[in-house]
Amino acid sequence: MSTHDPSGPQPEGGGKPSFDKQPPQPGGGTPEGEPSGPTPSNGPSGGPGAYEGTYGGSPYGAPTPGQDPYGQTPYGQPPSDQAPPGYGTGYGPGAYGTPGAGPVPGMPPIGTWPKRILARLIDYLLMQLIAVIIVGPFSDLGTRNGSTEAFWLGCAIYLVYEALMLSRDGQTLGKKAMKIRVAMLVDGNKPTQSAAWTRAAVFILPAVLCCAALWWVVDGLFGVFDKPYRQCLHDKAAKTVVVTTEV
Repeated sequence: MSTHDPSGPQPEGGGKPSFDKQPPQPGGGTPEGEPSGPTPSNGPSGGPGAYEGTYGGSPYGAPTPGQDPYGQTPYGQPPSDQAPPGYGTGYGPGAYGTPGAGPVPGMPPIGTWPKRILARLIDYLLMQLIAVIIVGPFSDLGTRNGSTEAFWLGCAIYLVYEALMLSRDGQTLGKKAMKIRVAMLVDGNKPTQSAAWTRAAVFILPAVLCCAALWWVVDGLFGVFDKPYRQCLHDKAAKTVVVTTEV
């Protein structure tokens, strides 16, 4: 017969075994009920793989400088450490900033009107001289016989000459002499093929079809009053601007 009195004092721990007094488990394991492995801290540990540490860049979830909130470089914009020479300075590829935004601070100064007019005169006289040399043997220019044909031929030569020269580097011989060049308004690069041909055609064809002197005066005066880029009608049509090459 048992002599244990239920109403008597209970053993330490209420009669239940204490975890801190359990015998060690075989193989040195963790006693049952104890969490295994290190307990994560509330703050960053500072080492690789930390919850809020860095791994070769910014903290997890934070974009690096120059990236959008998703960690991507904006379309059309090179990373800061890979930008081409002259980027954003007014010279070189992409010098005029984001496509579609137009010229930005840092672009070369707009070409002055005296230089632009002199450049046109140089180019026009050169092309007319070539036309006279070609037409001369077949006409009597002293009696103005053939002068109309020489003018038309000169305009045709001028059209091809200007389009090819501008698409090459933005300069004709006259513009090289006056140290100005034609650039795309959107990014400052040399004119595209379509822009170069459009610019030359809008300047020449109305003069051939109607009144040359009147058209060129209207075209030029439009640029005088245009703000802020002084674009003539042929510049407006081609989306170009004339800037200086002097630094």
